[in-house]
Amino acid sequence: MTHAPATEHLAKDSEPRHGPVKSPSPTALARRGRRENLAGYLFMSPWIAGFLLLTAGPMVASLYFAFTDYNLFDAPQWIGLDNFSEMFADPRWRHSVQVTLWYVVVGTPIKLIAALGVALLLAQKRRGQAFYRAAFYAPSLIGASVSVAIVWKAIFSDDAIVDRTQKIFGIDVGGWTGDPDMIIYSLVALTVWQFGAPMVIFLAGLKQVPRELYEAADVDGAGKLRQFWNITLPMISPVLFFNVLLETIHSFQIFSSAYIVGGGAGGNACGPADGSMVYTCYLYVQGFENSRMGLASAMAWMLLVAVALVTAVLFWSQKRWVHYEEGGR
Repeated sequence: MTHAPATEHLAKDSEPRHGPVKSPSPTALARRGRRENLAGYLFMSPWIAGFLLLTAGPMVASLYFAFTDYNLFDAPQWIGLDNFSEMFADPRWRHSVQVTLWYVVVGTPIKLIAALGVALLLAQKRRGQAFYRAAFYAPSLIGASVSVAIVWKAIFSDDAIVDRTQKIFGIDVGGWTGDPDMIIYSLVALTVWQFGAPMVIFLAGLKQVPRELYEAADVDGAGKLRQFWNITLPMISPVLFFNVLLETIHSFQIFSSAYIVGGGAGGNACGPADGSMVYTCYLYVQGFENSRMGLASAMAWMLLVAVALVTAVLFWSQKRWVHYEEGGR
């Protein structure tokens, strides 16, 4: 009986001085969640406005224009599938598809091979490594500019440095930009010159390959080529897939270099005899030089569908050759 008051006193002291802590009510929690959501949407509003006004809105408008006769000045007139029928029957459109596919199939693999080769060299420890990385990456920053395309056109024109170098070795074919059969090679050379971005990605992937695998291969007597084929390529296959996907999409979207090297506005806007008539260049000619915005919109949506199909095929094929660390594909 004598210990009861002490126990009661301790129980009273253990309670908070300001009373027990009350958990927030559901109404307060909901109000706080609405305030946080409002703040999030407020910070996102510039991006949302830009997406609606500059991306989603123009996409919906171009989808409508693809089924109309629209010349940028008069009100669009609904013509159904006539733009697509005219597009498929146009020999210049088919030629632009062939030139673009040739550019993608030839230029993309060469660019990736160059990027991987230089990445393998830069992965080795050597003096001045940071300088070489920056020097090889720099063309990717400036290669897509109009000024570089103008300089590139001058380099490959008649009696320029490339033409004179060819003559030293007894090759007299003239400047590449003036030859309908050679101008596309100058565009391939330009895109290969910009291998810095995929090179950096390859270099990051090579850094993640465990050194123990190469040491075990050395013990087993595997040579450098076999190590590259059986160790390096499988280990960096996710990075390789990413670069293939990204560079393929970029190749389909080539425009500024083809337009500038080809000659710009006028009759030779896409190169002599349409030698550099890539898809986007012909789209630009139809839309802005011929004021056929309806037809250009149909061409743009056809390009979107083609890129989507190619992307789907690449994702489907990765199950066969892309290896992940957990052993799956």
